[in-house]
Amino acid sequence: MFSKMLGKMKSSSSDNQENRELVDRISKMNLTDMRAYINNRVPNFPVNEEGLIEVLHKLLEVDEKTSKRYIDIDDNDSKIKKGFDLIISVLTNKKVTVTSIELVTEFLDKSRDIIQKYDKENKQIYCTKFKDSITLAIDNMNAKSELQRKMDFIGG
Repeated sequence: MFSKMLGKMKSSSSDNQENRELVDRISKMNLTDMRAYINNRVPNFPVNEEGLIEVLHKLLEVDEKTSKRYIDIDDNDSKIKKGFDLIISVLTNKKVTVTSIELVTEFLDKSRDIIQKYDKENKQIYCTKFKDSITLAIDNMNAKSELQRKMDFIGG
């Protein structure tokens, strides 16, 4: 249970094959497809902890050819908004892990300039939305942990 909460990957060969397929499939997704995946609306492709982590890795990666991030300050407003909404969707997902929260925090640190510019130009409050979503995700993780402790106490 705690390994799932922490986002630890399993290491058997069948799991490695599934993980490669997951990485390959998510690497081909655009923002709309990733949002559908996170909301569990992709047939035969259930959302899981590793998938959330992989989506966040894709948002954090830098294109080697252009040296640009997936969501960059020069992108159009609709792409930035979709990316920000995707981050909030990850944080509110039931499968969120500590690793996911750490990756979101890294994304927010690297994207601080984009968030400030978008909020200022579009009169939005994504900075506050991100803070609230992270707080909610941490509270949910604490609740899961407390429930697991109670279950362990009752069961053993």
